[in-house]
Amino acid sequence: MKLKLHWQILIAMIAAWVFALLLGERSSFVEPLGTLFIRLLKMIIVPLVIFSITTSVASLGEPKSLGRLGIKTFAYYICSSLLAILIGVGLVNAIQPGQGVELREGPAMSTESLQKPASATDLILRVIPVNPVATAAEGDMLGLIFFSILFGFALTQVSQSKRDKVLPLLEAGFEVVMRLTHIIIKFAPIGVFGLIVTMVNQNLGTEFFKAVGLYMVTIAAGLSLHLFIVLPLILYLFTRRNPIDQFTHMASALATVFATSSSLATLPVTMECVEENIGVSPKVANFVLPLGATMNMDGTALFECVGVLFIAQVMGVGLGIDQQIIVVLTALLGSIGTAAIPSAGLVMIFVLLDAVGLQGESIPMIVGTMLAVDRPLDMYRGIVNIFSDSVGAVVIAHSEEEPIQSKSTK
Repeated sequence: MKLKLHWQILIAMIAAWVFALLLGERSSFVEPLGTLFIRLLKMIIVPLVIFSITTSVASLGEPKSLGRLGIKTFAYYICSSLLAILIGVGLVNAIQPGQGVELREGPAMSTESLQKPASATDLILRVIPVNPVATAAEGDMLGLIFFSILFGFALTQVSQSKRDKVLPLLEAGFEVVMRLTHIIIKFAPIGVFGLIVTMVNQNLGTEFFKAVGLYMVTIAAGLSLHLFIVLPLILYLFTRRNPIDQFTHMASALATVFATSSSLATLPVTMECVEENIGVSPKVANFVLPLGATMNMDGTALFECVGVLFIAQVMGVGLGIDQQIIVVLTALLGSIGTAAIPSAGLVMIFVLLDAVGLQGESIPMIVGTMLAVDRPLDMYRGIVNIFSDSVGAVVIAHSEEEPIQSKSTK
């Protein structure tokens, strides 16, 4: 029986550790494997952002047909994701999981090289690209995300016949990029092997592993706060419904996403729980939930922010409030197009790193270690994403004054 990917990564991590300890510096010949894997991940960033965000927005259909249901749905997505991001930023600044690690990679990165807006106006202007092609070539992800959202929205403004000519091409491109992403992620065990060997050869000591453990605790704490406090509060304040019942009705979907780590793969189960167990009408569920599976990524957005700030702390780079605002804004926009597949959030971390200009030789090694311990966090993120979708469906159905008649769970 073929081992699941997360077990392959775990075995590769242990094997790399033993390999590096036995051979010492002679093991350095496998280090390029890690570099190759990181370059492959970076290679798909631009096409993944363009195709995923554009198709997500363009698939909404004609704005006239969306009406207030679409406005409410987007408002909920933005607010819930922003709350999750702010929780993550607050915790990572309070806990400081990456502090105290000394990297042996030469001079520390200067904060002068970081991207930072001179003012609020400068931040707004930076979001709008002058040349989208140059923006993609230069890796200005904030501008590229903004353009992709606008391009997708513009597609909803043209006639159906014209949209039918363009959208299928974008959807086909998205499927190809997704397939390529799956292929690259399959090589994760090999990449992790090379990255862990690099880490061991750098002799980082126990401080780095303590930092990684604290990083995991930080993300788990943030996800727990959002899942068990923020989302239940939203549900109760807007609908006066019992959050415990919501967890009970969504049990099958939460178990499924925990096993698959994919909101998209869990969508059929999510829709069944929301419609059959909770009692939300198909009209609302069929609109809100498919969009939520691709656009509403509360857990992923939180993880991306914490991950970037953790990397900055490990590298000894203090991100000021201006850079953190860029991280928050990029994560909020980027969460719209984060692919609903396992560990896709790690790809988007590079987008956020580019947005603030954070670079360094140690970044691939840090990201590789994050990938090695990401599986349980990815499973937990999926639960947060799915539960947020279900809360959104109930809140929006309630605002539409639709009767919601909960049924007994199957």
